[in-house]
Amino acid sequence: MCKKYFPKQKELSRKIVHIGTGPLIPLAWWLEVSTEIALGASAIVSLGLILNYYLNFLPTIENVDRESYGTITYGLSITLLIAQFWSDNPAIVCVGVLVMAIGDGFAGLIGKQYKSFQWKILGQNKSILGTLTMFFGTIVIIIIFTSINNNQIHPLPILGIALMATMLEQISPFGIDNITVPISTAWFWNWMITS
Repeated sequence: MCKKYFPKQKELSRKIVHIGTGPLIPLAWWLEVSTEIALGASAIVSLGLILNYYLNFLPTIENVDRESYGTITYGLSITLLIAQFWSDNPAIVCVGVLVMAIGDGFAGLIGKQYKSFQWKILGQNKSILGTLTMFFGTIVIIIIFTSINNNQIHPLPILGIALMATMLEQISPFGIDNITVPISTAWFWNWMITS
């Protein structure tokens, strides 16, 4: 449908998958999916993404104009976060994944859709609107899950985590931000907010 109705938006279907994957994690938490099932499902999806990268049986997922391992690293980051945190505090997994899904996902869409000041970092185009979307999206996700987790909201740690996630998103050759952003955000949120 994306190719048919939005032929100029080459990465739209990929971004829909990127953004749409995020809410599955809080849904799994709400449904009380066990660690074994969550880990097994994410590992199977990650393996499928690796196979798809090489065999291209779902070409719309890998339809980008640059070399990127983003779908693979995204799946791996979810798997690693589930393995480390799901049994003790699934909110940590939700924060890491949703910052990547919502913050980075919408940053890519808004940054390309609307013209604003742009720059390149390691061959990747970045824009002020996309960067601000990442920063404020991260703040919103952190505040929501800090409240859900019954932790006190302190502005400085929240701003620090949002700044760190936004800086990591800037360094994104080959899609490495899909692993650095969710894992770092989850670890720092766990350390700075929930400890």
